[in-house]
Amino acid sequence: MAKSSPRLYLIPVLSKALDILELLQNENQPLTLEAIHRRTRVSKTTVYRVLKTFAHRGYISQAQDGTYRHVSRPKKLRFGFAGQSADMPFSVEVTNSLVEAAASCGVDLMVLDNKYDGPTAVKNAEEFIQAGVDLIFELQVEHEVAPIIGDRIAAAKIPLIAIDIPHPHATFFGVDNYRVGMTAGQALAQFAVSEWESKVDWVLGLDLPEAGLLVQSRVSGAFEAIRSALPELPVEAFVRIDGRGIRERSRKVISEFLERHKREKNILIAAATDTSALGAIDAARELKRERHVAVVGQDCIHEAIEEMKRRNTPMIATVSHETNSYGPALMNLGLALLRGQTVPPYNYVTHRLVTRHSVLENAESDFE
Repeated sequence: MAKSSPRLYLIPVLSKALDILELLQNENQPLTLEAIHRRTRVSKTTVYRVLKTFAHRGYISQAQDGTYRHVSRPKKLRFGFAGQSADMPFSVEVTNSLVEAAASCGVDLMVLDNKYDGPTAVKNAEEFIQAGVDLIFELQVEHEVAPIIGDRIAAAKIPLIAIDIPHPHATFFGVDNYRVGMTAGQALAQFAVSEWESKVDWVLGLDLPEAGLLVQSRVSGAFEAIRSALPELPVEAFVRIDGRGIRERSRKVISEFLERHKREKNILIAAATDTSALGAIDAARELKRERHVAVVGQDCIHEAIEEMKRRNTPMIATVSHETNSYGPALMNLGLALLRGQTVPPYNYVTHRLVTRHSVLENAESDFE
C-alpha cells in the first residue's frame, strides 16, 4: 500500500503573497503589476490586493509611475512632518496631501504644527529627533532658524526634506520661485496692456522677507516680467512691501499705501502668497478702489478661487503650485533617500496659471 504524502497545512494566498514579496526582494528594482503577474503567474486581482496590502504595511512602495519595489527596512517607516501653520490654507492643503500619501505608502506620519513661528519650528524638530523618526519633512517660513533646524537634524543623522524654504543639509522640494513669479508678472503685464492701455502708476510686490531670498524671488520674477513687457516704467514705480504672508498685515500695508496715493488709479500687485493677495483685495474693497488695482497671488488656495468668482474682483489670477501632487512626490523622494539613491538637491513641482476667466468658465460648466 502506497504511503500517503504528509499534509503541509499551507495557506495558498499567503504562499502567493510571499512569492510576490520575494520576487521584489530578488529583483531590487521597480516592477509593474503586469510584470509581477507574468513572473509569478498569480491572478492580477490577487497581485493587486497583495501589493496594496504590502504598501500599506510598509514592506513595499509604489512610485508615481505605478511601479512597485521592495523597501528594505525591517520595521514600518515613520516620517515626521512639521507644517507651516494649521491656520494657513496652503499649509493645510500640503498636510492633507501628505497624510493621504503616507497612508497609501504604509508609512506612519507624525504631524506637528510650526504655528508660523521660528522657535516653535525648532522645538518641533527636536521632538522629531527625540521620537526617532526615519525622515523629516519641514515646512516653516523663518529662514533665520533654518540653519538651527538643519544642523540639529543633520547631527541626529536623519534625512531632511525642506518644503518651499531651503534649509542647510536638506533636500529641497517645492516650486521654482523665480519662474512662478515670472508667470504672475506676465499675467499682470498682459492685463495692463489689454485693460489699461499699458498705463501703470505703481507695481507693488507683497513680499515675504523672512522666508529668505529664494522665496523673495517670486516678487523679483514678477517685477522682471513686467519690466520686460512694459519697459517704459521707471525704476521708482516698483515697490516691495512686507506682507509677511498674512492677510491682516497685507490688508494694513496696502491700505496705508492706497491712502498715501489716492490719485493713482493703475496699480499692479504681485503677492508672494494668495493669503497676502486676499489681504490686498480687502484693502482695495474697503477703500472702494477695486477698479484701481489688479492682483495675482500664489498657491491657488480655495479662498482665492472663490474670490475670483466675485463680480469685479481685482484678483485676475493665481499661480497653482499643484499641492495635490506634493504628498505622493514627497513620499517617493523620502523613500528614495532612505534607499540610498542619488536625488537632485532641488526638486521642483509643476505650476500653472489659473485665471479668473478659466475659473468662471469652469463654474459655468459645473452649473450646466
